[in-house]
Amino acid sequence: MIIPNLLLIAGTGTKSGKTTMACMIIGQFKQLDVIAIKISPHFHETTPGLKALYEEPGYAIYEETNTETTKDTSRMLKAGAAKVYFAKVLDDRLLFVFNKIMDLIPEGAPVICESPSLRNFIEPGAFIIMSSETTNKLKNINHLQLLAHVMFKLEELADISSIPIRFEDARWIYQD
Repeated sequence: MIIPNLLLIAGTGTKSGKTTMACMIIGQFKQLDVIAIKISPHFHETTPGLKALYEEPGYAIYEETNTETTKDTSRMLKAGAAKVYFAKVLDDRLLFVFNKIMDLIPEGAPVICESPSLRNFIEPGAFIIMSSETTNKLKNINHLQLLAHVMFKLEELADISSIPIRFEDARWIYQD
């Protein structure tokens, strides 16, 4: 399934810079009412400001409403996303849950999503992989690295004022 208005961000582990990259791009394209999504396989406790939209066996979908926490979804909202959705989902429901979230989003709207697993099912307009010298809990995403449009190290972002990407005709395009 090809979704050109989706910019997908994966990382080589925790603290690899996925949310930092998402926030940079959201800030760069604030005027476009970017929608952000974070998908996690971890069913940890929800934080204040997460408004439950669906809570079913195997998944839960929330809308972030709080810009004052240090959680990734709160950071995305604070960066300027028009809406931020957070999903906790088991792998076997991933595509179902993603499609359920996409049903909430206007067709063709710019979407940025943190989820490495989603790349196994969807071809986004742009796919970025983040890594860092201080990455924790390394993930084996070697099979995805060949599919990336670009790879960044978190440490490189300090020297970049904007990401070479554009959104036109309802499509994310990475500019080499």
